[in-house]
Amino acid sequence: MTSRGAARPNGQSQASKICQFKLVLLGESAVGKSSLVLRFVKGQFHEYQESTIGAAFLTQSVCLDDTTVKFEIWDTAGQERYHSLAPMYYRGAQAAIVVYDITNQETFARAKTWVKELQRQASPSIVIALAGNKADLASKRMVEYEASAQAYADDNSLLFMETSAKTAMNVNDLFLAIGE
Repeated sequence: MTSRGAARPNGQSQASKICQFKLVLLGESAVGKSSLVLRFVKGQFHEYQESTIGAAFLTQSVCLDDTTVKFEIWDTAGQERYHSLAPMYYRGAQAAIVVYDITNQETFARAKTWVKELQRQASPSIVIALAGNKADLASKRMVEYEASAQAYADDNSLLFMETSAKTAMNVNDLFLAIGE
């Protein structure tokens, strides 16, 4: 692994600039938002993750070239009853990751609704990434990569990656791409 994008264990770096970004994760319940954050921040994965109530807050710093990027991550609850709280978390956010489960078409449809809401109500300069999580379950795929997800992301100028919090596939890459 090169030093570009490598986080130092103690969070310290030789970077000359420090950028702080508010990042919010949105998506249906059980798509893996908390698992993605836990994998990125702590390098951990728990098979049975408790549902998030309201939102959880975590931070993580990464080094990109001569800049330290500090992410202030708001992991929001996916249950419908918490939907009205979402604007409080994405207000002022510089980035958002909208997560869906590749084995569940309904979560992809809901992800599109979140993207529309962000495009309508969040900052006009917000960076929106679409993450198709649970790529380790590709044999149970219900959302097509090219035809559906990539095409939708391209049409809406979204960063797009399929991820797996379980295997760590593309998790760091997703956050680094946002940091770029």
